[in-house]
Amino acid sequence: MTAPARVPSFVSVIIPVYNARHLIDAQLSALATQDYPGEFEVIVSDNGSTDGLQDHLRDHPLGQALNLTVVDSSTAPGAAHARNVGIDRAKGDFLAFCDADDQAHPEWLSALVEAAPGSDAVAGTVETHTLNSAEIQRWLPMPDPSERPMLFGWKPSIFSGSFGMWRTTSETVEGFDERYARGGEDNDLALRIHFAGLSLAHAPAALVSVRLRSTMGDVWRQMVKYGEADAKVYAAYVDRGVPRRPRLAVVAEVIRLTLTNPLLPQRISGTSRGHWVQSCAHLVGRAIGSVKYRTYFL
Repeated sequence: MTAPARVPSFVSVIIPVYNARHLIDAQLSALATQDYPGEFEVIVSDNGSTDGLQDHLRDHPLGQALNLTVVDSSTAPGAAHARNVGIDRAKGDFLAFCDADDQAHPEWLSALVEAAPGSDAVAGTVETHTLNSAEIQRWLPMPDPSERPMLFGWKPSIFSGSFGMWRTTSETVEGFDERYARGGEDNDLALRIHFAGLSLAHAPAALVSVRLRSTMGDVWRQMVKYGEADAKVYAAYVDRGVPRRPRLAVVAEVIRLTLTNPLLPQRISGTSRGHWVQSCAHLVGRAIGSVKYRTYFL
Protein backbone atom coordinates (compact mmCIF):
# COMPACT_ATOMS: atom_id res chain seq x y z
CA MET A 1 0.00 0.00 0.00
CA THR A 2 1.39 3.39 -1.01
CA ALA A 3 0.21 6.68 0.44
CA PRO A 4 -1.37 9.16 -2.01
CA ALA A 5 0.73 12.17 -2.96
CA ARG A 6 0.11 14.89 -0.38
CA VAL A 7 1.76 17.88 1.23
CA PRO A 8 1.77 18.41 5.01
CA SER A 9 -0.43 21.22 6.25
CA PHE A 10 1.58 21.38 9.48
CA VAL A 11 4.72 19.59 10.69
CA SER A 12 5.58 18.58 14.24
CA VAL A 13 9.25 18.05 15.13
CA ILE A 14 9.54 15.77 18.18
CA ILE A 15 12.67 15.57 20.34
CA PRO A 16 12.93 12.99 23.16
CA VAL A 17 15.21 14.32 25.89
CA TYR A 18 16.84 12.99 29.02
CA ASN A 19 19.37 15.21 30.85
CA ALA A 20 20.52 17.11 27.75
CA ARG A 21 20.22 20.68 29.01
CA HIS A 22 23.89 21.32 28.13
CA LEU A 23 23.42 20.15 24.52
CA ILE A 24 19.89 20.93 23.42
CA ASP A 25 20.47 24.59 22.53
CA ALA A 26 22.63 23.57 19.56
CA GLN A 27 19.78 21.46 18.20
CA LEU A 28 17.19 24.16 18.82
CA SER A 29 19.39 26.72 17.07
CA ALA A 30 19.74 24.32 14.14
CA LEU A 31 15.98 23.93 13.92
CA ALA A 32 15.56 27.70 14.01
CA THR A 33 17.68 27.98 10.86
CA GLN A 34 15.79 25.38 8.81
CA ASP A 35 15.02 26.45 5.25
CA TYR A 36 11.62 24.73 5.34
CA PRO A 37 9.06 27.36 4.22
CA GLY A 38 6.00 25.82 5.86
CA GLU A 39 4.69 25.96 9.39
CA PHE A 40 6.10 23.66 12.05
CA GLU A 41 6.27 23.24 15.80
CA VAL A 42 8.93 21.74 18.05
CA ILE A 43 7.91 19.44 20.90
CA VAL A 44 10.52 18.59 23.51
CA SER A 45 9.47 15.44 25.37
CA ASP A 46 11.23 15.37 28.74
CA ASN A 47 11.76 11.76 29.82
CA GLY A 48 12.46 12.53 33.49
CA SER A 49 15.45 14.89 33.28
CA THR A 50 17.06 15.94 36.57
CA ASP A 51 19.35 18.62 35.13
CA GLY A 52 16.89 21.52 35.17
CA LEU A 53 15.89 21.05 31.54
CA GLN A 54 12.34 22.33 31.91
CA ASP A 55 13.48 25.46 33.77
CA HIS A 56 16.02 26.05 31.01
CA LEU A 57 13.38 25.78 28.29
CA ARG A 58 10.80 27.90 30.05
CA ASP A 59 10.73 31.27 28.24
CA HIS A 60 13.53 30.07 25.96
CA PRO A 61 14.78 32.75 23.51
CA LEU A 62 13.81 30.52 20.58
CA GLY A 63 10.49 29.46 22.09
CA GLN A 64 8.30 31.67 19.96
CA ALA A 65 10.24 31.19 16.72
CA LEU A 66 10.06 27.40 17.08
CA ASN A 67 6.51 27.30 18.43
CA LEU A 68 8.15 25.35 21.26
CA THR A 69 6.22 23.08 23.62
CA VAL A 70 7.70 21.01 26.47
CA VAL A 71 5.81 17.89 27.53
CA ASP A 72 6.42 15.58 30.48
CA SER A 73 7.10 11.97 29.47
CA SER A 74 8.59 10.81 32.77
CA THR A 75 5.96 8.15 33.47
CA ALA A 76 8.06 5.46 31.72
CA PRO A 77 11.75 5.36 30.74
CA GLY A 78 12.99 5.28 27.18
CA ALA A 79 13.04 7.31 23.99
CA ALA A 80 10.19 5.25 22.53
CA HIS A 81 7.84 6.35 25.30
CA ALA A 82 9.06 9.95 25.04
CA ARG A 83 8.39 10.01 21.30
CA ASN A 84 4.92 8.52 21.76
CA VAL A 85 4.02 11.20 24.30
CA GLY A 86 5.26 13.79 21.84
CA ILE A 87 3.14 12.25 19.09
CA ASP A 88 0.06 12.44 21.32
CA ARG A 89 0.61 16.18 21.84
CA ALA A 90 1.63 16.96 18.26
CA LYS A 91 -0.65 19.03 16.04
CA GLY A 92 0.97 18.13 12.74
CA ASP A 93 -0.18 15.71 10.08
CA PHE A 94 3.50 14.96 9.41
CA LEU A 95 5.83 14.01 12.27
CA ALA A 96 9.60 14.53 12.18
CA PHE A 97 12.02 13.15 14.75
CA CYS A 98 15.50 14.24 15.83
CA ASP A 99 17.58 13.94 19.01
CA ALA A 100 18.60 16.55 21.55
CA ASP A 101 22.36 15.97 21.35
CA ASP A 102 22.58 16.18 17.56
CA GLN A 103 22.33 19.02 15.05
CA ALA A 104 20.07 19.08 12.00
CA HIS A 105 21.47 20.53 8.79
CA PRO A 106 19.51 23.55 7.47
CA GLU A 107 17.84 21.54 4.71
CA TRP A 108 16.92 18.57 6.94
CA LEU A 109 13.22 19.28 7.40
CA SER A 110 12.68 20.39 3.81
CA ALA A 111 14.28 17.19 2.54
CA LEU A 112 12.08 15.01 4.77
CA VAL A 113 8.93 16.80 3.62
CA GLU A 114 9.95 16.76 -0.04
CA ALA A 115 10.31 12.97 0.13
CA ALA A 116 7.00 12.52 1.97
CA PRO A 117 4.48 12.73 -0.93
CA GLY A 118 3.81 9.26 -2.27
CA SER A 119 5.41 7.54 0.74
CA ASP A 120 4.27 6.61 4.21
CA ALA A 121 7.52 7.34 6.05
CA VAL A 122 10.89 8.89 5.28
CA ALA A 123 14.32 7.74 6.46
CA GLY A 124 16.72 10.65 6.86
CA THR A 125 20.49 10.35 7.04
CA VAL A 126 23.35 11.15 9.41
CA GLU A 127 26.98 12.24 9.34
CA THR A 128 29.66 12.29 12.03
CA HIS A 129 32.30 14.75 10.82
CA THR A 130 30.72 17.99 12.09
CA LEU A 131 30.47 17.28 15.82
CA ASN A 132 33.31 14.80 16.35
CA SER A 133 37.08 14.72 16.08
CA ALA A 134 38.71 12.74 13.28
CA GLU A 135 39.81 10.09 15.79
CA ILE A 136 36.32 9.59 17.23
CA GLN A 137 34.86 9.40 13.72
CA ARG A 138 37.05 6.34 13.10
CA TRP A 139 35.52 4.63 16.12
CA LEU A 140 32.13 4.27 14.44
CA PRO A 141 32.31 4.53 10.63
CA MET A 142 29.05 5.63 9.01
CA PRO A 143 27.82 4.80 5.49
CA ASP A 144 27.65 7.57 2.95
CA PRO A 145 24.25 9.35 3.13
CA SER A 146 23.55 8.24 -0.44
CA GLU A 147 23.67 4.60 0.69
CA ARG A 148 20.43 3.19 2.01
CA PRO A 149 21.14 1.28 5.24
CA MET A 150 19.62 -2.19 5.43
CA LEU A 151 18.51 -3.95 8.60
CA PHE A 152 19.97 -7.48 8.83
CA GLY A 153 21.04 -6.95 5.22
CA TRP A 154 17.36 -7.45 4.36
CA LYS A 155 15.00 -4.46 4.61
CA PRO A 156 15.60 -0.67 4.72
CA SER A 157 16.18 0.64 8.23
CA ILE A 158 15.75 4.02 9.86
CA PHE A 159 17.70 6.16 12.29
CA SER A 160 15.23 7.53 14.81
CA GLY A 161 17.25 10.75 15.13
CA SER A 162 16.56 11.59 11.47
CA PHE A 163 13.17 10.30 10.47
CA GLY A 164 9.68 11.37 9.47
CA MET A 165 6.28 9.75 9.05
CA TRP A 166 2.72 10.77 8.45
CA ARG A 167 0.43 10.75 11.47
CA THR A 168 -1.69 8.17 9.69
CA THR A 169 1.38 5.92 9.48
CA SER A 170 1.99 6.29 13.21
CA GLU A 171 -1.63 5.39 13.86
CA THR A 172 -1.41 2.33 11.59
CA VAL A 173 1.69 0.91 13.31
CA GLU A 174 0.67 2.23 16.76
CA GLY A 175 3.75 4.41 17.24
CA PHE A 176 7.02 3.27 18.76
CA ASP A 177 7.07 0.02 20.74
CA GLU A 178 7.83 1.04 24.32
CA ARG A 179 9.12 -2.41 25.19
CA TYR A 180 12.33 -1.31 23.47
CA ALA A 181 13.42 0.97 26.30
CA ARG A 182 17.13 0.26 25.80
CA GLY A 183 17.37 0.82 22.06
CA GLY A 184 16.18 -1.02 18.97
CA GLU A 185 12.89 0.87 18.76
CA ASP A 186 13.87 2.36 15.40
CA ASN A 187 14.70 -1.02 13.84
CA ASP A 188 11.48 -2.47 15.24
CA LEU A 189 9.48 0.42 13.77
CA ALA A 190 11.13 0.00 10.36
CA LEU A 191 10.12 -3.66 10.29
CA ARG A 192 6.56 -2.92 11.40
CA ILE A 193 6.27 -0.33 8.63
CA HIS A 194 7.38 -3.02 6.20
CA PHE A 195 5.06 -5.71 7.54
CA ALA A 196 2.13 -3.26 7.43
CA GLY A 197 2.69 -2.92 3.70
CA LEU A 198 3.70 0.73 4.00
CA SER A 199 6.39 2.48 1.99
CA LEU A 200 9.63 3.93 3.38
CA ALA A 201 11.39 6.58 1.30
CA HIS A 202 15.08 7.47 1.56
CA ALA A 203 16.07 11.15 1.76
CA PRO A 204 19.87 11.55 1.51
CA ALA A 205 19.62 15.34 1.89
CA ALA A 206 17.74 15.05 5.20
CA LEU A 207 21.04 15.15 7.04
CA VAL A 208 21.71 15.32 10.78
CA SER A 209 25.10 15.72 12.45
CA VAL A 210 25.27 13.11 15.21
CA ARG A 211 27.38 13.35 18.34
CA LEU A 212 29.27 10.13 19.07
CA ARG A 213 30.38 8.90 22.49
CA SER A 214 33.81 10.33 23.27
CA THR A 215 35.22 7.87 25.85
CA MET A 216 35.97 4.17 25.55
CA GLY A 217 33.75 3.39 28.52
CA ASP A 218 30.78 5.20 27.00
CA VAL A 219 31.35 3.51 23.64
CA TRP A 220 31.48 0.10 25.34
CA ARG A 221 28.26 0.64 27.30
CA GLN A 222 26.38 2.03 24.31
CA MET A 223 27.40 -0.73 21.92
CA VAL A 224 26.65 -3.52 24.41
CA LYS A 225 23.19 -2.03 24.77
CA TYR A 226 22.77 -1.79 20.98
CA GLY A 227 23.96 -5.36 20.46
CA GLU A 228 21.45 -6.63 23.00
CA ALA A 229 18.69 -4.58 21.36
CA ASP A 230 19.57 -5.96 17.92
CA ALA A 231 19.21 -9.48 19.28
CA LYS A 232 15.81 -8.56 20.73
CA VAL A 233 14.56 -7.27 17.37
CA TYR A 234 15.98 -10.31 15.59
CA ALA A 235 14.27 -12.70 18.02
CA ALA A 236 10.95 -10.92 17.53
CA TYR A 237 10.99 -11.19 13.73
CA VAL A 238 13.15 -14.17 12.79
CA ASP A 239 10.04 -16.26 12.19
CA ARG A 240 8.62 -13.60 9.86
CA GLY A 241 11.28 -13.77 7.21
CA VAL A 242 14.32 -12.07 8.74
CA PRO A 243 17.40 -13.93 7.41
CA ARG A 244 18.85 -16.22 10.04
CA ARG A 245 22.32 -15.41 11.32
CA PRO A 246 24.93 -17.82 9.83
CA ARG A 247 26.31 -20.09 12.52
CA LEU A 248 29.90 -19.48 11.45
CA ALA A 249 29.55 -15.70 11.37
CA VAL A 250 30.74 -15.38 14.96
CA VAL A 251 33.85 -17.45 14.19
CA ALA A 252 34.80 -15.09 11.37
CA GLU A 253 34.17 -12.07 13.59
CA VAL A 254 36.26 -13.44 16.47
CA ILE A 255 39.11 -14.13 14.06
CA ARG A 256 38.85 -10.61 12.69
CA LEU A 257 38.84 -9.06 16.16
CA THR A 258 41.83 -11.18 17.16
CA LEU A 259 43.84 -10.12 14.12
CA THR A 260 42.96 -6.44 14.58
CA ASN A 261 43.34 -6.18 18.36
CA PRO A 262 44.83 -2.93 19.71
CA LEU A 263 47.89 -4.70 21.17
CA LEU A 264 49.18 -4.74 17.61
CA PRO A 265 50.47 -1.50 16.05
CA GLN A 266 47.66 0.25 14.17
CA ARG A 267 49.67 0.14 10.94
CA ILE A 268 49.48 -3.66 11.22
CA SER A 269 45.98 -4.08 12.67
CA GLY A 270 44.50 -1.53 10.27
CA THR A 271 41.85 -0.43 12.76
CA SER A 272 41.55 2.15 15.52
CA ARG A 273 41.31 1.14 19.16
CA GLY A 274 37.88 2.76 19.46
CA HIS A 275 36.50 0.88 16.44
CA TRP A 276 37.83 -2.38 17.89
CA VAL A 277 36.20 -1.65 21.25
CA GLN A 278 32.82 -0.88 19.70
CA SER A 279 32.99 -4.07 17.59
CA CYS A 280 33.80 -6.18 20.66
CA ALA A 281 31.10 -4.49 22.71
CA HIS A 282 28.48 -5.12 20.04
CA LEU A 283 29.46 -8.80 19.93
CA VAL A 284 29.18 -9.03 23.72
CA GLY A 285 25.77 -7.34 23.57
CA ARG A 286 24.59 -9.79 20.94
CA ALA A 287 25.75 -12.67 23.11
CA ILE A 288 23.85 -11.28 26.10
CA GLY A 289 20.78 -10.74 23.93
CA SER A 290 21.01 -14.22 22.44
CA VAL A 291 20.82 -15.74 25.91
CA LYS A 292 18.20 -13.31 27.19
CA TYR A 293 15.85 -13.69 24.22
CA ARG A 294 16.61 -17.36 23.52
CA THR A 295 17.84 -16.89 20.00
CA TYR A 296 21.09 -17.20 18.08
CA PHE A 297 22.33 -13.79 17.01
CA LEU A 298 26.08 -13.98 17.37
